[in-house]
Amino acid sequence: MTGAQGARVTGGPVLAFDTATTMAVVAVGDPGGRLLGESSWTAGYRHGEELLARVDGLLAELGVGLGDLAAIVVGTGPGAFTGLRVGLATAKGLAHALRVPIVGVATSTALLRAAAGGAVGALPAPGLALLLPAGPSDRVFVADGAPILLPGGTEPELAPGTSLVAVDLAGRAPADAVERGERARAGLGAALVRIGAERLSAGLADDLARLVPEYVTLPRGIRAETGTMEWSRDPR
Repeated sequence: MTGAQGARVTGGPVLAFDTATTMAVVAVGDPGGRLLGESSWTAGYRHGEELLARVDGLLAELGVGLGDLAAIVVGTGPGAFTGLRVGLATAKGLAHALRVPIVGVATSTALLRAAAGGAVGALPAPGLALLLPAGPSDRVFVADGAPILLPGGTEPELAPGTSLVAVDLAGRAPADAVERGERARAGLGAALVRIGAERLSAGLADDLARLVPEYVTLPRGIRAETGTMEWSRDPR
């Protein structure tokens, strides 16, 4: 099956993108994980309107055709419903149409890798923890690879010597954490490319049919049955 474990990439550029946050990013790298070019923009809730146009624009700028791509790498969250649905659907559609492998990379993992300077093996990044929004008051805390939902007013418990990296939380997190988050997001494209290349070189591409996003908020009009936030898993 296209994108199944065991697929390897030996040549051709890799397309990576992430739509889990309000700042979307598209990047292209070589099979060794070196960034060739990237584009980022404030997507807000317009991921569906802009993503493919941004992909086409970056590929054209680099002189890369869709048929030249060897693999697709996509951020899987945690993130908001709309952006992740658009990103995963686009990535799966491209991988299926081009018959190339697909790799899903947790956005939290890539952000922490970027915050750590992109060092190989920084998964999770030592001494760093990530904070993301989960609606107007709740937040998501990622320290050891497992996201934890923090209800409004709850502060994360940081291990001694741990620095907080906050993304999309201006005014809702310490200023130094927000600044680290901006630096991490600036390196997100490069981190996605590098992590994706590492996975692909090890033959660890994902099953196209089983790759799912990790939501932090449910769509408007839908509530969890218990009345509390639950991690959404798309059975498809």
